[in-house]
Amino acid sequence: MSKQFTFEEVAKHNKPGDIWIVVDAKVYDLSRFQNLHPGGVAVLNDEEIAGQDATEAFFALHRQEVLEKPQYKRLQIGVIAGEQSVIKAPVPGQISQVPYAEPTWLVNGFHSPYYTENHRKFQVAVRQFVDEHIYPEAQIKEEDGTRISQELVDRMTALNFHAMRLGPGKHLKGLTLMNGLVKPEEFDYFHELIINQEVARCGARGFGDGLLSGKVIGLPPVLNFGSDELKARVVPEVLQGKKFICLAISEAHAGSDVMGLQTTAVKSEDGKEWIINGTKKWITNGTFADYFTVGCKTEDGFTVILVERGEGVETKPIKTSYSASAGTAYITFDNARAPIGNTLGEEGGGIFVMLSNFNHERWVMCCSSARAQRAIVEECLKWSAQRKAFGKPLNSLAIIRAKLAAMISRAESTQNWLENITYQMCNMSYKQQAGKLAGQIAFLKAYSTSCGQETATDAVQIFGGRGITRTGMGRFIEHYHRTIGFDALLGGAEDVLRDLGVRQALRGMPKDAKL
Repeated sequence: MSKQFTFEEVAKHNKPGDIWIVVDAKVYDLSRFQNLHPGGVAVLNDEEIAGQDATEAFFALHRQEVLEKPQYKRLQIGVIAGEQSVIKAPVPGQISQVPYAEPTWLVNGFHSPYYTENHRKFQVAVRQFVDEHIYPEAQIKEEDGTRISQELVDRMTALNFHAMRLGPGKHLKGLTLMNGLVKPEEFDYFHELIINQEVARCGARGFGDGLLSGKVIGLPPVLNFGSDELKARVVPEVLQGKKFICLAISEAHAGSDVMGLQTTAVKSEDGKEWIINGTKKWITNGTFADYFTVGCKTEDGFTVILVERGEGVETKPIKTSYSASAGTAYITFDNARAPIGNTLGEEGGGIFVMLSNFNHERWVMCCSSARAQRAIVEECLKWSAQRKAFGKPLNSLAIIRAKLAAMISRAESTQNWLENITYQMCNMSYKQQAGKLAGQIAFLKAYSTSCGQETATDAVQIFGGRGITRTGMGRFIEHYHRTIGFDALLGGAEDVLRDLGVRQALRGMPKDAKL
């Protein structure tokens, strides 16, 4: 049982070399720590800090997680008699009680036509796993820039997490998903949405891409267009986390313009191999990939080929605004070879291979974007409640409330549009999705990322200088503001996607529609 003190006893320890403080009814002895304090000795010697209840001052400068670090926990010597601690450390898997911090289907008292009881149980299990295993590693890897650990890959493999991230389909047949929580034939896009949104809560954008997102976009062409022999060899080892794969389409001269690619593939004299030459740029997971799903210019047009790492394949990292843990790469193919059997789809039919992949890729990005915005809303609501300016909480200022209102509106509208599209996906074939949802998903992708950029700007204004500081109170805000530009570009630039949505709409215009 913790030793108990009174406020009067704490107040006696208010001199240099003998400093006690109270934070949330807990008593800390900072006497030996004062010279180690990052802010300097003077901060702790302040007469409003030393020997006082410093709860408000502490939370104006520090995140709650600081108190949970072992080196600071050791400084606690007791509690205040008769007082109860109010601020609780987050419990892995818990639902936030901050308004609008969670999508409404997770909020007690709200209802949704989309989510079943199985979805709810699935969400609890996924969040528990993310909080206990993915989140801690995300914070480390985002900073040191190293690749996802094999230990985490193996943990995910044990739950068939990698397979579930590809969405519903035949690849799930016979697998035990999330320790049997959901049957393969019952797994739908809402289950996948849950996975994407729970992972996005990590607030580590580079690591999020490094969490084998290259597989999410690089493996489907193999699954859907590879030969049975190729699938039997490649798919199991990728889904088991033994080999990594990425999608290699973008080039220095061709991004959204897929037909403008310059990487070439020609057949060998005996016709048994492709010989690939060219470069690819901004390839997620490319630095540590074993397989590359490559878009090439061939004699018959645009063709997609699976290339294995080996002679003639060189990768080097590209420095970006977010963590190197994403493995973003510049790839050079110098007479690299791949068997003709590694052709995905028909020769010259690569555009159909890619178009079938784009809808799902963009939808995944929408899931993550919507949830990332909501995390920023939660940060801003918390900060504006605890930060004081001009003697009052920030949220007492009308201009701050106006920014919060705009942020909440964007997060809610994005999530609701996303859930409507997801419901359509659950009730359409892949072919129907391509025909009816390509425009919808393109619009949502552009809308969600543009909303994210506005929210990032508003959040920095609410946090002030802390919003551009990579550590401390505003670290998630700074990170989001610094990396949000990726979301606006990956999977198709916003302007290109908006135009795609309009063009699809125009194709469906009835000829007899007149004013």
